[in-house]
Amino acid sequence: MKNDAVNFWRVWVNDQGGSCQSLHSLTGHQQSVFAQGAAPIWSAVHYEGNAKLITLILMPGEVGDWHENPMPQWIIPLRGRWSVETMDGVIVEMGPGDISFGGDQGTKNKKGHRSWAVGHIPAELLLIQVPEPPPWKPHSQVT
Repeated sequence: MKNDAVNFWRVWVNDQGGSCQSLHSLTGHQQSVFAQGAAPIWSAVHYEGNAKLITLILMPGEVGDWHENPMPQWIIPLRGRWSVETMDGVIVEMGPGDISFGGDQGTKNKKGHRSWAVGHIPAELLLIQVPEPPPWKPHSQVT
């Protein structure tokens, strides 16, 4: 397999208490039987544990106030586009096919990030909240 990485944006907290964003990857895909009776496919397990599934709809023209993610969560845009701005000034625009991980709990003054729908249609997001962030280091960026 040429490219076994699935990229995602990660929001995290630096040593000064500021939120940042950087691009990371989920790797380690191997050919295996994912479902009994199915042919082998490329797969990798990246998390096992309890999770909560939530959907959000961001309306066009509404820019959210600065806030931290309520708990560590994967954010997957289903329809429309949205942007996330972190305290370091980085703005990332995402849409269907992109993935973000919100791990900015513990920022200075609980500022965290802000986000908004891009364009003239609502942004529909799927959130998967997990008890704790993944074990990856925020600095292990995609190069």
